[in-house]
Amino acid sequence: MKHSSSTRKLNVSRLTNPLIHLVLLTLLLAGLPLAGVWWGGGTPSDYLRFPPRPPAPPETSFSWPVFLLLTVLEAGLYGMLVGLLRYCLPPSRRIRPFPGWGWAALAWLAVAWWLAWTRPDWLGSLRDWTFTPLWLGYIAVVNALCLCWRGWCLLTHRPRFLLGLFPLSALFWWYFEYLNGFVGNWRYLGVENLGAWAYFWHATLPFSTVLPAVVSTTVLLGAFFGPACGLPPLRLYRPRRWAWAGLGLAGLTLVGIGVWPQGSFAALWLAPLVLFVSLQVLLGERSYFHPLREGRWEIVAVPMLAALVCGFFWEMWNYWSWPKWVYHVPWVGRFRIFEMPALGYAGYLPFGLECMVVADWWARHCGQSEPLDLD
Repeated sequence: MKHSSSTRKLNVSRLTNPLIHLVLLTLLLAGLPLAGVWWGGGTPSDYLRFPPRPPAPPETSFSWPVFLLLTVLEAGLYGMLVGLLRYCLPPSRRIRPFPGWGWAALAWLAVAWWLAWTRPDWLGSLRDWTFTPLWLGYIAVVNALCLCWRGWCLLTHRPRFLLGLFPLSALFWWYFEYLNGFVGNWRYLGVENLGAWAYFWHATLPFSTVLPAVVSTTVLLGAFFGPACGLPPLRLYRPRRWAWAGLGLAGLTLVGIGVWPQGSFAALWLAPLVLFVSLQVLLGERSYFHPLREGRWEIVAVPMLAALVCGFFWEMWNYWSWPKWVYHVPWVGRFRIFEMPALGYAGYLPFGLECMVVADWWARHCGQSEPLDLD
């Protein structure tokens, strides 16, 4: 009887903790920027419209001092990434033949790429739906490469987990769309005349491919960058105090998005990560970053690199596609690589960690026997 009672308690905890986590995360991400708008004398209801219409950013001239300062900071980040990757020893792998379904996926990707950039008239209204097939092809090809280099891939060995990432990814990216409604760092062209329902589907389908793409790329790169060796462990004493501090700092920056959006736009990429991990610690969940206690810094370096890889393809494929997005980043909007200002690519570094934190959380709560791992 005691064993049955403890099992029921465990099952209830397993169900309630993720729900509590999502509810708290949503309340904080949604409510704190609105509180900042109200505090700054704005009208919060203006930011609750759907389809979302990000505010037209004020004209901000290019600033060399800001550009140079951020260049130095980002050079440090990229240097840290390269330094970490140098310690990630590549494991010995036996390369297997490229699977037949991988060749089919490669052909699909090539056709989808051509359709996305040429938009032939015979496609009709389907010309506006080419981005999702393009990324489905990318995800399949990456999984096929992973099968060659690692002997397993998410598509063949953890299909339920991979499929679950698609709806989770749509929800995940809608959070960022909501926050972008305050800062207006990107806008979509070609969807201005869509109604609410049409906009929802035009947006949600491509949003659903974000997590599967980044996570699949991370697993693939794990074949080339194994566990880090020779790096010091990171052990935080009194982790709950750190979690409370992180929660407070992330909360203040989210309020700042509503008060001073032009100066707080970096919080869009940093605050959700700190918020999510802080809530994990405070709710007694095991964080994705727990292996850092053993010096396993590859769990930081590899997702960052994976997000940069995906970011390159996102920006490249977007450039000649339609609908598409464009950027308005204050003070540093020059020197673009495709539509993205060069300094904007640094945002993919924390974004890769956010993707893996959410994917690892999903792996722990979707019935997987083991959490997501790079080994």
